[in-house]
Amino acid sequence: MNLAMIDVAVLIVYAIGIFSLAQWVSRDKAGHAKDSKDYFLAGKALPWWAIGASLIAANISAEQIIGMSGSGYAIGLAIASYEWMAAATLLIVGKFLLPIFLRNNVSTMPQFLEQRYGPSVRMLMAVFWLFLYVFVNLTSILWLGSIAVHTVTGVDQMLALAGLGVFALVYQIRGGLKAVALTDIVQVALLVAGGLTIAYISLDRIAGGTGAVHGFHILLSRFPEKFRMILPPGDPHYKELPGLSVLFGGLWVMNLSYWGFNQYIIQRALGAKSLAEAQSGIAFAAYLKLLMPVIVVLPGLAALILAPGLAKPDQAYPEMMKLLPPGVKGLVFAALVAAIVASLASKINSIATIFTLDVYAHIRKDASEQRLVLVGRIAAVVAVAVGIIAARPLLGGLDQAFQYIQDYSGYVTPGIVVIFLLGMFWKRASTAGALTAAIGSVVLSTLFSLFWPALPFMNRVGMVFLATLAAAVSVSLVRPSAGVSTMSLEGVSYRTSTTFTVAGLGVVLILVGLYASFW
Repeated sequence: MNLAMIDVAVLIVYAIGIFSLAQWVSRDKAGHAKDSKDYFLAGKALPWWAIGASLIAANISAEQIIGMSGSGYAIGLAIASYEWMAAATLLIVGKFLLPIFLRNNVSTMPQFLEQRYGPSVRMLMAVFWLFLYVFVNLTSILWLGSIAVHTVTGVDQMLALAGLGVFALVYQIRGGLKAVALTDIVQVALLVAGGLTIAYISLDRIAGGTGAVHGFHILLSRFPEKFRMILPPGDPHYKELPGLSVLFGGLWVMNLSYWGFNQYIIQRALGAKSLAEAQSGIAFAAYLKLLMPVIVVLPGLAALILAPGLAKPDQAYPEMMKLLPPGVKGLVFAALVAAIVASLASKINSIATIFTLDVYAHIRKDASEQRLVLVGRIAAVVAVAVGIIAARPLLGGLDQAFQYIQDYSGYVTPGIVVIFLLGMFWKRASTAGALTAAIGSVVLSTLFSLFWPALPFMNRVGMVFLATLAAAVSVSLVRPSAGVSTMSLEGVSYRTSTTFTVAGLGVVLILVGLYASFW
C-alpha cells in the first residue's frame, strides 16, 4: 500500500515542522554555550505541561502502538492493564519518589545510587541500563517502527529503520532534552488526534457507518472473551497476563521500575522547575495514560473483525491504517511517526546522559562542560548505529515484540526496585545488599526461565522481587555499610498540593470504574 500525494504532503509538513521547532527551542542565548545541565536536564526549567506530555511521548511509541495493538488482537483488552495500572503508579512516583530525588539534586538514577550506596553500585547499574536501553528498548522501537513504515508505504524495512533512527538522532542532537521535551506537546497532540481518528474510523467501519459507539457494541458482542481485564487460569494467554497478578503482583514491580527508577522516563521530572511543577506534570501524564488504550489497544480489537486471520498480531495496527481515506491516512501515519521519533529521541538522549555523566565523567573527572556535551552527542550517534545494526537479529523472528520487551526487562527490574526502595526508605540498606539484589535478580530470573519455563513472567518478576528483597535485607544486616550514604531525607515532605490530591483521587475512581466494568 502506498500513500497518496496528500498523505505524503502531511508527512513532509510534520517532519519539517517538528524538526524546525526542535531547533528553535534549542537555540542558545547570545554568549551562552550549552553545559551538561542544559543538554541533559533542559536547564532544570521544564514546565508541568512539557513534563506530562514528554513522559507520554517518551513512553508511547512503536512498541506501544504496534506492539500493544498486536497484543490487543491476540489477547484482548486485558493488555490495557499495562496502561491503566501505570496511571496509578505515576501517582506513587509523584507523591513518594520525586520529593527524594529532587531534594538530593539528582541528575541520573546511577548518580542517586552512588549517593546512597557508593561508586560500585553506580557503575554496575549504569552498565545494566546502557545494555538494556540499547539492545532491548532502542532496537524494539526501531524495529516496530520500521514494520509500520514498511506496511503503510512499501518502503524497504531496513531503509525505513535506518531513516527513523537517523531522523530521531538529528532531531535531538543539538538541543538535548530541551529539544525533546518542549516539542513533545506537539507530538502528543498529534498522537492523540491520530489515535482517536483511527479508533473512530475502525469502529464506524465495523458498524457499517452508523457510528463508533454502535461499532464498539458489535465488537463487544462478537468477542466478549476479548474484553476481560482479569484472565482466568485456563485462558490461552494466561501466561502473558496471569489473572490477579496484574493488580496485586509483578506488574507493580515492572511499573515502579519503569516509571520511578528509569532514566529514560524520570529524566523529564528531574528537569522540572520545582517539585510542584513536576507533580503537576505527573498528574497530567496519569490522565493521558487512562486514555491510551483507546489509541493503542482498540484498533487491534477492531482488527478481529476488519482483518481476521493475520499472520502476525503486530500487523493489526498497520492493517487498520490501510482502511483510512487519503489525507486521514497521512495524519494517522504522521502521528505514528511522531510517536516513534519522540520515543527514539528520548531514548537516545537518556543513553547519552547515562554514558556521559555516569561512565565518562566518572572516569574523566576533569572533563569540561563543553567536553561532556560533545561526548554525549558522540554517544548518541554510536547508540543509534548499534541499534540499527542489532534490531533485525534480535527482533526479526518474534510475533509479539511487546512481550519480548517486558520479558527481558523483567530480568533486571526486580533487583532495581529492591535497590531503590530499600535505599530510599530503609537506612540500614548496604552496598553489599544492593549488589546482591542487582546480581541476584539476573541470576534468579535466568534460573526461573531455565527450570520453570511455564511460569508466567509477571509471576516470575514478583517472586524474584520477594527473593531478592529478602536476600538484600539479610546481606545488609550481615554486612552493613559505614559512612557511604550521602543521600539526605532532611526537608523531604510527602505532602502534595490540593490539585495533585484531587487529580489523584480522580484517577483512582476512574480505574475502579474501568475494572468493575470489564472484570
